[in-house]
Amino acid sequence: MTLSSGTKLGPYEIVATIGAGGMGEVYRAKDPRLKRDVAIKVLPSSVAADADRLRRFETEAQTAGGLNHPNITAVYELGSHDGAPYIVQELLEGETLRSRLAGGPLPVRKATEYAIQTARGLAAAHEKGIVHRDLKPENLFVTNDGRVKILDFGLAKLTQADGAAGPQTNLPTATKGTEPGVVMGTLGYMSPEQVKGKQSDARSDIFSFGAILYEMLSGARAFSRETAAETMSAILREDPPDLSATNKNVQPGLERVVRHCLEKSPEERFHSAHDLAFDLEALSGTSPAGAVAAAPARRLRVRALPALLAVLLAALAAAGGYLAGTRRAPSTQPSFKQLTFRKGPIWSARFGSDGKSVLYSAAWDGKPEHIYLTRPDSPESSPFGVPGSAIRAVSPSGELAVALRSDRDGPFTRAGTLARAAASGGGAPRELLERVQYADWTPDGKDLLVVRNAEGKTRLEFPVGRVLYETTGWIDAPRFSPKGDRIAFVDHPILSDDGGTIAVVNLAGKKTPLTGPYATASGSGWSPDGSEVWFTAADVGANRSLIAAAADGSLRTRVLARAPGTLSLLDVSRDGRALVSRDMATTGIVAMAPGADREADLTWLDWSLFGDFSRDGRTIVFSETGEGGGAGYSAYIRGTDGSPAIRLGQGSAIALSEDGKSVLALIRSANESRMVIYPTGAGETRPIKTPGLNPVGGRFLPDGRILLMAAEPGKRRRWRVLDPRTGAIKPLPYEGYRFAWVAPDGQRFGSLDAEGRSVICTVDGEDPRAIPGFEPADTFAGWSSDGASVYVRRGSPTTIPARIDRVSLSTGRAEPFREIYPPDVTGVTTLHAFEVAQDGRSYAYGYTRMLSTLFVMDGLTR
Repeated sequence: MTLSSGTKLGPYEIVATIGAGGMGEVYRAKDPRLKRDVAIKVLPSSVAADADRLRRFETEAQTAGGLNHPNITAVYELGSHDGAPYIVQELLEGETLRSRLAGGPLPVRKATEYAIQTARGLAAAHEKGIVHRDLKPENLFVTNDGRVKILDFGLAKLTQADGAAGPQTNLPTATKGTEPGVVMGTLGYMSPEQVKGKQSDARSDIFSFGAILYEMLSGARAFSRETAAETMSAILREDPPDLSATNKNVQPGLERVVRHCLEKSPEERFHSAHDLAFDLEALSGTSPAGAVAAAPARRLRVRALPALLAVLLAALAAAGGYLAGTRRAPSTQPSFKQLTFRKGPIWSARFGSDGKSVLYSAAWDGKPEHIYLTRPDSPESSPFGVPGSAIRAVSPSGELAVALRSDRDGPFTRAGTLARAAASGGGAPRELLERVQYADWTPDGKDLLVVRNAEGKTRLEFPVGRVLYETTGWIDAPRFSPKGDRIAFVDHPILSDDGGTIAVVNLAGKKTPLTGPYATASGSGWSPDGSEVWFTAADVGANRSLIAAAADGSLRTRVLARAPGTLSLLDVSRDGRALVSRDMATTGIVAMAPGADREADLTWLDWSLFGDFSRDGRTIVFSETGEGGGAGYSAYIRGTDGSPAIRLGQGSAIALSEDGKSVLALIRSANESRMVIYPTGAGETRPIKTPGLNPVGGRFLPDGRILLMAAEPGKRRRWRVLDPRTGAIKPLPYEGYRFAWVAPDGQRFGSLDAEGRSVICTVDGEDPRAIPGFEPADTFAGWSSDGASVYVRRGSPTTIPARIDRVSLSTGRAEPFREIYPPDVTGVTTLHAFEVAQDGRSYAYGYTRMLSTLFVMDGLTR
């Protein structure tokens, strides 16, 4: 059955034929309800003619539709047309892996990247009991933005050969069931148990995966013979040629992973796609396990032990020459002792000088932050006697470094007045220095290092006033080594992102990186012997693991522990115990749509970060930057009426054009950032060239030009005006500034200068003008439609409720606009990114909620 353009399938309208195959025909169609294009696969009439197969197809399609993972093609709907069943899926732009392989083997880095994404998708499906059974390059799709999508989950049971003539060493060979004795799969990628017609499970997918990875690396199929019988014999009895014979760039560790996938016995393969993904990540230079070698071909069988021990043993086995023969895994698994039981965020924590007590800062149950004291042998916490303060460090003698009046001063940082307090908590703290973000005592307790922001840069100072390292990004968790000769910290290159690397700096100011970049990284601490720096990080998403990096700069790392949720390392004791918080953090979006009488929560996945708001208040663009966003994050657009969000592509969505047809997105990589323009409807993605510049932000001007924030190497960020049609870039004299709110006339924009003051700038580069009626902590929240007034959010982002005023630019007179209070304040730490639409009625804002639990981890030392 062939459908012509304009044919209606339910609410969908056929646009064109995409392709056809043994599974039926695939069409491009329009969904007028959501104004998006979709792919519709219409199954052959033979499926409809067999009631049993049709019933199984419907069950399988419904199951596949329940999968929600960035590396699995989304299934939207199941339907029927003239008796032929069809499924509606997301429309993908790109090509199959088979097409990519037509040009020969892939670079090792690219093959590994595709393999990791595929393994993650398989793991997500296997965890729900879904096995693909027909994994092959034709069923792996590579989108234009580099994301791998697994196709046809749940449909393999319907695949069958149609009697093609000639050699059939790569044909689908399934009959209608999955019972033992039935051959099912694609010859050449089938597992031995599939060839034998035996029951197959998730480990069969792992074998097929190994054959695909072998082909990506070598350019040749692992099991390809002249006849089907010879191919089946090779799968059952032979190993493919060594990868090193065809690709000398394949390291031994990666070849061992491939061999481990292709074991003839399912018992000897990886036991799960999750383990497989973990080992591939360990081989990649940007994984949580760093640059360690691959696991040996035979994995220790630890099914009887908890999952945490299994991961720990795998990480230790994966360390190759770093660990082999010289280090031993702990004899017991790490233990977790819960210390806190209330609801709210924990900002910092330290072991007491006695090594037993714990001091931590938390904002429980919506109340202000306070320091609490607890011990692992007691479930109770008692307030410590320094009201309104946050713990920063504890000296060997028990003296405390605390932050008074601590408040947020950046997307991920809090600053306050640094003070010294007695160990007993009695007496008034002695104030030392204002606007300090972090501090740590020297090992002898005689002096303090500090991190603070000045002149648009974040500086690590020791002693105070002497800069050892500075960045236009931010610095997290600086900690002195046991000998006091080096300082470990997390180096975040982008102010608005928590991705970064672990580094050390010596007292002469020489910085040494210890790891490659992570998608998220937090906390640092030294192992008791000073040979490692411990930290929490994740290569993708937000679920951080506890990791150790060799302190010698060799880039060797090992995973200490993993746990559900996001771990944040807060301190390491002298005997090797770790103080960690498990943070269940989310960022969401709330909007008041035009004509609505109440706010609507528009949060989509787990970390929805508000980007921009249309002038009429009907559309927002945002980013998913957590687990759901995947590698490199994901850019989305959504109506404020609550209609489903539409993924535009990789990156962070930062601006919406005046006409609503384009979205500006920032795609960050390890060493640089780049910008693209995504169409909100039909059209092609356009890259934005910024030669010699590292873009960090931007906004559309009404005439289509872009107000670009970018930095040259070694210099501070600066506003520029970029014309995407000609590529012309005009620098503006606003250096060290951040954020922009463009006026309706397109000539003015509000910004924060290098000192954090709200000012009005122009695209012609005129001198910045202070805004009457703005206090230092106030921030822009939009422009009135006539450009004569601005909306301002009063006070800090941590102030709840948030007060929004309308301020006249000529007189400074303020009129109340709205007071905003989230429906559920528990754990809400900030209300941020306010934007009032020019209709003067609609608005949107973001919120961050964090619920933390404090633990002591033991059993980590070797």
